[in-house]
Amino acid sequence: MAIGKRLRGAMASTGLGIGLGMGVGLGIGLGMPISPGQALELRGATYFTKPPWSVDLISYQTYTYQTRPEYFFRVTLDPAAGAPLGGLTISQTRGVDRDFAYSVDRTTAFLGGTPRREGPKIPVQASFDQASRTFTIRFPEPVQPGNTVTVVLRPWTNPGLADTYLFAVNAFPAGPNPSPSSLGYGTLRIYNFGETN
Repeated sequence: MAIGKRLRGAMASTGLGIGLGMGVGLGIGLGMPISPGQALELRGATYFTKPPWSVDLISYQTYTYQTRPEYFFRVTLDPAAGAPLGGLTISQTRGVDRDFAYSVDRTTAFLGGTPRREGPKIPVQASFDQASRTFTIRFPEPVQPGNTVTVVLRPWTNPGLADTYLFAVNAFPAGPNPSPSSLGYGTLRIYNFGETN
């Protein structure tokens, strides 16, 4: 069997976003061809065979203290992801205002579409830890490979201080002991009213 049809490599990321390559040699050594619809499980953990690699953050309210803004986090799963998307973590890692509050129970998610033309809504469970500024998002019905999902976070107001806010995003495959994949950072620029954005 050609190497191209064997495991091309799984990429797991730690919470610090450090990639650990599983390598082509692993698939060859174990003689494990991986089909696009089959999740990769190693030592009891579940990995994406082709993880999502980026996140887009969109917001149309970009001034301090604007009420009821919406932050759209958009993630696309490759058709060969190898596992459905079971959840995300979204952590504020930069931005001077670390106290602005969220309406966690108003968190929603939808498939396809765009922020102003939303696709069908899907069930989502959300929790927020204020100390670490981290959202934990779970999909009771995991998002299948090949789909794009958008999670909508809804603070009560935008931050009260202008700055560039960064949110680190990790994706988790559905399955036992899921291993996270870092998607990088969503960037939100908040301006004082009257500034040009």
